[in-house]
Amino acid sequence: MALEFDILDPFDESAENLSRLRGWADATGRAFHQARLTDEGFGVWLAASRGFEPRIRGAWVPAGEFGAGPVPAATFISFAGELNTGAELLPLHMISDVSVSPSHRRQGLLRRMMTEDLDHAVAEGRPLAALTVTEGSIYGRFGFGPATWRAQVEVDVSARFALPGVQPYGRIAMVAPDTMGTLPRDLFAAWHRRSRGSLSRPPHYDIVTRKSWDWQEQAPDRKLRGAVHLDDAGVPDGFVLYRHQGWDRPRTVQVEDLVAVSPAAELALWRFLAEMDLTDVLKASAPVEDPLTWALADPRSRRVTEVGDHIWLRVLDVPRALEARPWYGDGEVVLEVDDPMGHAAGRWRVAARDGAATVTPTDDPVGVHTDASTLSSLYLGGVRTRTLADAGRLRGEPEQLTSLASIADGGPAPFSRTSF
Repeated sequence: MALEFDILDPFDESAENLSRLRGWADATGRAFHQARLTDEGFGVWLAASRGFEPRIRGAWVPAGEFGAGPVPAATFISFAGELNTGAELLPLHMISDVSVSPSHRRQGLLRRMMTEDLDHAVAEGRPLAALTVTEGSIYGRFGFGPATWRAQVEVDVSARFALPGVQPYGRIAMVAPDTMGTLPRDLFAAWHRRSRGSLSRPPHYDIVTRKSWDWQEQAPDRKLRGAVHLDDAGVPDGFVLYRHQGWDRPRTVQVEDLVAVSPAAELALWRFLAEMDLTDVLKASAPVEDPLTWALADPRSRRVTEVGDHIWLRVLDVPRALEARPWYGDGEVVLEVDDPMGHAAGRWRVAARDGAATVTPTDDPVGVHTDASTLSSLYLGGVRTRTLADAGRLRGEPEQLTSLASIADGGPAPFSRTSF
């Protein structure tokens, strides 16, 4: 039985289209084990979707077949964004809500939707694509590779917590999340502009990521709290959103979002969280290497419970992408890339000088051979050339690999505060 593939328009108010949109949203909720949407929940989802103008793809059982209806057998959504490469803000194709019903696995649904969607990204002139994954074995075959990592941390805020070298400054204002207006978006934009590996956030990011709507309870989120840090001049320079998890010990606060435009403001927000009454532990997502660890009197107060991949990238336009990232030495290498989907395939001369590179097609002998997935992992510098070579993911003579490492490796570790 051939399924019917379609792209839904979130602005189409016809009854049939709205029914399919709701079915699509129900299918993603089912795939990710969320509660079924209420009418109000669907309204929230639809408003959020219209805010970032996505392409909403799906595959449906055709009318007349058993199981036909508005709920699709597969879902896929994508939208425009941008990536901070460490040198510039580059157009980005962002992919989310990818699912295939267990009843329709291994029928090529994901491959078809991914192929068509990446072709659309190329046509739109987006040199990179990005997604986050629930299963690490799926997306490498489509040319994606893990490019940023993050830690899950627990911070003991008992008597062990102290920041002896950090001088207090400014002040904290307790602010209800629904009264913050555009402040979180504005502060994130400032952080995004200076942070390698950061991905932009769509306009309705707070709703999509449960920061104002509880998708499990299908109701406004009444547990979320917020605070803003202001500098000595009274200008906001950081904010935090958090939830207290209850009185069961250890009494835990989950940090949902913490963004600051300076390290000093970020540490001030951590101090504020640590000094809250009836709190023993703070939990958060954070960079693997974090100034908080080194600011603590007892570094063991911050404990990493997990380190995992976060953002997976996919290079679509090799010259545009590589010329947009920073380079850390002078030299050149001929890089050959295998890509069964064709987007990154070719032999490329990468000539780096004074922090920038020129990338051109060439027929010269290959120096380093790799595939699209590995190139995508290498792109932001979150993994070193030697590590990938030792893993067999980069192949070449030792001097060629050393040449690539000398120009490609360096700079701050990439980190994203955006999940999608």
